[in-house]
Amino acid sequence: MPTAPPTSIDADQLPQGEAKAEAVRAMFDAIAPRYDLVNRVMTFRMDVGWRRRTVRALRLGPGSRVLDLACGTGDFCRELGAADLRPVGADLSFGMLAAARTSAPLVQADILRLPVATATVDGAVCGFALRNVVALPPLFAELARVVRPGGRVAFLEVAEPPNPLLRWGHRLYFGRIVPRIGGLLSDPAAYRYLPRSVEYLPPPDELLEGMRAAGFVGVERRLLSTGIAQLITATRPRPGW
Repeated sequence: MPTAPPTSIDADQLPQGEAKAEAVRAMFDAIAPRYDLVNRVMTFRMDVGWRRRTVRALRLGPGSRVLDLACGTGDFCRELGAADLRPVGADLSFGMLAAARTSAPLVQADILRLPVATATVDGAVCGFALRNVVALPPLFAELARVVRPGGRVAFLEVAEPPNPLLRWGHRLYFGRIVPRIGGLLSDPAAYRYLPRSVEYLPPPDELLEGMRAAGFVGVERRLLSTGIAQLITATRPRPGW
């Protein structure tokens, strides 16, 4: 998440390609120390329940190995561990990994090029990071490579409520209030960028079709909390499905 200074991001322009990757890395390095605090405040702790629901949606048995993509400070890793799953976190930002509060194994890596052997994990989760990768098709292809047949993936991401009145209120809060909260508690430029970064996300139908094109089946999208967040799940097919 043009080029930006090494510790900030230009909230008025949306970088593309490798410039985006470098800007996102620098931004998350800068906001890592207070990232969890800002998340809890701006979502009124709803993000905790969303993660738990995402982990349940994997429907994987105890001991399953699950990748936490763009793991940040390890929120998902902790939820996965509490569900008797075996998490492994990967993040591009060393600052986020350094601030992580989890005992799970962590690796600094670009999630478009995972240092993971083919078909060796049972599942993967990703929280609020789809809009931060350089491109989504390579991410879906990489997941199709590393997740075993029968394995599951679950993405938690921001969304807009379908109800017009709720959508108006959400845009006001997300576009005006969240940047002020982030500016008071952390890096102002990063949290001005956050609402704009939603523009990176394709329309829901296009996003789901991208997963199907990568070979996933049973692709589903559910809206959470009146539609301010979305949960997308899918399965790697077994031979003969």
